[in-house]
Amino acid sequence: MKSTTAFLFTAFLFITYSYAQELELELITSNLNNPVNIKHAGDDRLFIVEQGGVIKIIDASGALQETPFLDINDLVINSGNERGLLGLAFHPDYATNGYFFINYINNSGDTVISRFTTDSTNPEVADPDSESVIISYDQPYSNHNGGDLAFGSDGYLYISSGDGGSGGDPENRSQNKLSLLGKILRLNIDIPTETENYSIPADNPFIEDSNARHEIWAYGLRNPWKFSFDRLNGDQWIADVGQGTYEEINKVSTENAATGLNYGWRCYEGNEPYDTTGCADQSTFTFPIDGYNHFGDGEPKCSITGGYRYRGTQYPNLYGWYFFADFCSQEIGYLIYDETNDVWNKSFKQFSGQWSAFGEDVNGEIYVSDLAEGKIYKLTDTTLSSNDLLLSEITVYPNPTKNNFHINFGTNNNSDLLTDISIYDIHGKKVKSINRTGEIIQTVNTIELSSGIYILNINIENGKQSTHKLVIH
Repeated sequence: MKSTTAFLFTAFLFITYSYAQELELELITSNLNNPVNIKHAGDDRLFIVEQGGVIKIIDASGALQETPFLDINDLVINSGNERGLLGLAFHPDYATNGYFFINYINNSGDTVISRFTTDSTNPEVADPDSESVIISYDQPYSNHNGGDLAFGSDGYLYISSGDGGSGGDPENRSQNKLSLLGKILRLNIDIPTETENYSIPADNPFIEDSNARHEIWAYGLRNPWKFSFDRLNGDQWIADVGQGTYEEINKVSTENAATGLNYGWRCYEGNEPYDTTGCADQSTFTFPIDGYNHFGDGEPKCSITGGYRYRGTQYPNLYGWYFFADFCSQEIGYLIYDETNDVWNKSFKQFSGQWSAFGEDVNGEIYVSDLAEGKIYKLTDTTLSSNDLLLSEITVYPNPTKNNFHINFGTNNNSDLLTDISIYDIHGKKVKSINRTGEIIQTVNTIELSSGIYILNINIENGKQSTHKLVIH
C-alpha cells in the first residue's frame, strides 16, 4: 500500500500535462573515441569515458573540452573489444574531497578498481599521479569483464564483474561465491582496514559466510555490462548480457536488496535452463523482470546495454520509463510500468548507432553513446510544444543541495512568460517564494529550509510549469 505522503508527492509532481510521446535523439557532441561510460559529478558537466583510457568533459554549454580530465592510457590494455577503461563513479562528497573511482583492465589483462583525486587548483583536470588501488582481481579470459560501478544511496560503492569470459562460464565462476567474478560487489571505501583500502559493509549478505567472499552483494551474473540506481527510490537495475538466446533486465527493489540474490547464470539464461549440472533448486534463483530474445523480438539482437529509469523533468511523458538498447539491432528499448496490471510493457524504436552506454546528468536527463561514431546523444520527446521547450531548457543544480542551489534559465532569462517561482514541501504547502533577479544563473539560498524533499515549480503564464524534485541535506 502506498503511503499518503508518497501519493501526495507523486500527484503534486505531475499536475503538469500529458501528451503522446515521440522518442528521438538530439546530438550533443561528437569526435570521441569509443565512449563507454557517461557520468556527472553533481554539477552541470558530463564526463565521458573513452575505452582507450581517457576521460573527457562536456561542459555546461555542450562543448567538448580539448584537455582530457584524465589520461591513463599507459595503464590500460588496448587489445580486446571488451577491455580498457570501462567505468567511472564520483564519490557522493566529490565536491568536498575530489575523489572519483574508475574500473579498468590493466596491461596484464586484470580488473583494477582505483581512486583518483581531482587537481585541487583546477577542477577541470585530475591528478594522474593520485591513483590509489582499491581492489583488483584476475581475469582468466579477455571477455566478460563487466566494468561498471556506481554509488548507491547508502553511500557504498557497487561494482559489476563478468563471469571471467570464454563461453558458458566453463569454470562455473558465477555460481562460485569464493570468486569475485559474475557478481555485484559492494564496498565501503570510506573506512579502510589495516590490509585493504576498503572495508565490508556490516549488512553485506555473506559477511558471516566462510565459504563466500564478503565483498559479494549479488551473484549468478554473466556479464553485467551496465547497471544503475533509480534516483527516486534507490532500486537497482542490472542489464545482463546473455549467451546466445536471451538478454536479461533485472530489477532489485530496496526491500529485498540485502538478501544475496542469485540471478541464475550459468544454470539459467533468462528463464530457461542453460546448464543445471550441480545447480540448486529453481526456487532459489531470482529471474529477470523482463528482457528479450535474440530472435523473435523484432530485429535480430545480441547484446543488451542497460540504462536508467527516467526521472528528469524536461520530458514528463517519459517519466518512469526504463531505457536500454541492443548493440547489434541498434534499437533503443524502454519498459513502461502498468500499475493496474502490475506488468512491464516493452517497446523498441529503431535508430542507427552502436549503443555502448547510457548516462544521467545532474537533473536526471538521459544520454546515450554511440561507440562506433564517437557521439553522445540526448534522449528527447519531440511532442513538446514551444512553451514546453522553453521550460525544458531550465536546469537546477546541485541537487541534492545543502545551503543553496542554482537555476540556469538559459535562453529563458529574459522571457516575460515566467510568472512564478516557488518551493513547496511534499504536502503541497508553499514554503518559499523566489523573486527573479534577471541573472541567467540565479542562486537560491535554502538555509532556512529543513532537510528533506521539496518541489521547485517554475511557472509560465499559461499554467504550465517546470517541476523539479529538490533534495536538501
